[in-house]
Amino acid sequence: MLIGMRTINANYERHLNKNRSDTVSYTTLTAKVIDLSTKEPVVFASVFQNSSNVGTVTNSDGEFVLKIPGKTTQGTISINHLGYKNKEVSISSLLSGEKTILLEQYAIPIEEVVIKKIDPVELIMTALSKKRDNYNTLAEMQTGFYRETVKQNRNYVSVSEAVLDIYNAGYKENFDFDRIKIFKGRNSKDVKRMDTILVKFQGGPRIAMFLDLVKNPGVVLDPEMFEFYDFTLSGITKVNDRNNYVINFDQNGITEYPLYQGKIYIDVESYAITGIDFQISAKSLENAAKILVKKKPSTMDIDVLNGHYFVNYRQIGDLWVLNYVRSEVIFKIKWDRRLFKSTINTMFEMAITDRDTENIEKFPYKISVKYSDFLADQVDVFDDKDFWGEYNYIKPDESIEIAIKKLNKKLKRN
Repeated sequence: MLIGMRTINANYERHLNKNRSDTVSYTTLTAKVIDLSTKEPVVFASVFQNSSNVGTVTNSDGEFVLKIPGKTTQGTISINHLGYKNKEVSISSLLSGEKTILLEQYAIPIEEVVIKKIDPVELIMTALSKKRDNYNTLAEMQTGFYRETVKQNRNYVSVSEAVLDIYNAGYKENFDFDRIKIFKGRNSKDVKRMDTILVKFQGGPRIAMFLDLVKNPGVVLDPEMFEFYDFTLSGITKVNDRNNYVINFDQNGITEYPLYQGKIYIDVESYAITGIDFQISAKSLENAAKILVKKKPSTMDIDVLNGHYFVNYRQIGDLWVLNYVRSEVIFKIKWDRRLFKSTINTMFEMAITDRDTENIEKFPYKISVKYSDFLADQVDVFDDKDFWGEYNYIKPDESIEIAIKKLNKKLKRN
């Protein structure tokens, strides 16, 4: 079974960047971000050093690891999340033992008379027309962290991770001008056969970049698709201490083709799109497998239980930049003439952890990640015993080391 998401060029022999060194010193900060009132973890919060472009994202337990250049106890980091007040924390406090960061929710009245007069479609069109004002139109180099996992029922059966070099051509160009290649990577060496099911992400990092919906409006923000959706303006919330319109959308009954439902966040002052949280619409979920599953045995039935996607942007100066994307699709699988069923959870996520606007290198297409590639098959070419070094990553809910050990144990028993 091939799930439409990703890979890497097997002919790419090796990557050596003389500007990078695994001996560079860095300071590692770790903590957990929780809601002040509920004490629940704050998931996918943006965490970044205020004096640089270095950043990461909290995991589903609210935890993060942030590596900043140099050995220092000075300066601060910022944490922000949709609907919460921004929080600044000193580096020295984290190094001295503070491991819990509390975020306070904003209380913003939803019933605003003025917003009821605004057409949500016109609001989206205005946001799209201001794309070049609100996003960088010049090329920049980015460092990205990418992870993809596959779980069968409650067990991990595949874990792959990579540090990416990304040439982002800017928002005056379309997605085809961007380039992505692997700098470092690793995956689980031994994988249980998953009831003879082969689950792979086709195009992985390439598809992750494709979820930058400001650059690639696709079937959500493309004006030609608006006739297939119902839009409503539901209120105002805070994003990065700024007021944002919240637009709800869902597919209408014009087509049975699987489309989406969710929320679009638009900055009130600049009309920048700051985030989109969406999922396959419940109205067409039964048809989603026909689109997402590229190949399967004829004796297998597959239902999509849920497909959830998330993309957000963070503000640097007067511009918004891509910060984090995530995709999670859950399948129910049943074989003919067999009693058992399996639930397969497929997830990928990518965080932009650093940026460089000066040392621009548009590397050749032939060494870039293609839609037809499979990361899990080829990432070992880029393995390194000192894997992450000073590079930032998203702290896994379960460490990759533990996941791989579990896989090895399962393989020995089978």
